[in-house]
Amino acid sequence: MALTLAGLLAACANQPPVPDWKLDAQSALERGTGAWLEGRTKVAEHEFATARTAVASTGRIDLMARAELTRCAARTASLAFEPCSAFEALRADAPQAERAYAAYLAGRATADDLPHLPPQHRAIVAAGASDAAALSALQAMPDALARQIGAAVLLESGRASPPVIALAIDNASAQGWRRPLLAWLTIAAQRAQSAGDQAALEVLRRRIALVESGG
Repeated sequence: MALTLAGLLAACANQPPVPDWKLDAQSALERGTGAWLEGRTKVAEHEFATARTAVASTGRIDLMARAELTRCAARTASLAFEPCSAFEALRADAPQAERAYAAYLAGRATADDLPHLPPQHRAIVAAGASDAAALSALQAMPDALARQIGAAVLLESGRASPPVIALAIDNASAQGWRRPLLAWLTIAAQRAQSAGDQAALEVLRRRIALVESGG
């Protein structure tokens, strides 16, 4: 999963008990991310607010930056491309890893950011303009959320080939993530319409209607 989730809760058997704030923040971030991807906006915002409260109790800006990036990563995974304003307010005090991840989510990561990114995301940046390398990088990701984010980053940076779109649709469908699934089905439908592929367009429209019927 993204560095923002993994980094908040770093404890092992030989360490003291994990403080309540860490447990509260981690679980709230996970629930918020899941709720957002499933299309449950009010629940997601409540959970993210709970996470912010827990992290704010530490007075640590670096951890708050990670928490805000977690929320923005969920939005990116759903193709909701917009400035991560809550992180930007913390950027001046954020570590390099968080700044690199913010650039990655915006589709603007460069080779200079590679050493600071989570390992599973480095290959997306390193793929450059190679469609085959980008697809291979996505397929190699063991984590479904990282894969969904990676596909969105490729789209945002103009590198989403048809196989990437198909992978993103299948990934969201397998997880039951209604919000990104609808977004990617819509992208696929737009491309089918532009290509004049009426048969594919009709199938995609039926899938969109099915997903929307459960909302």
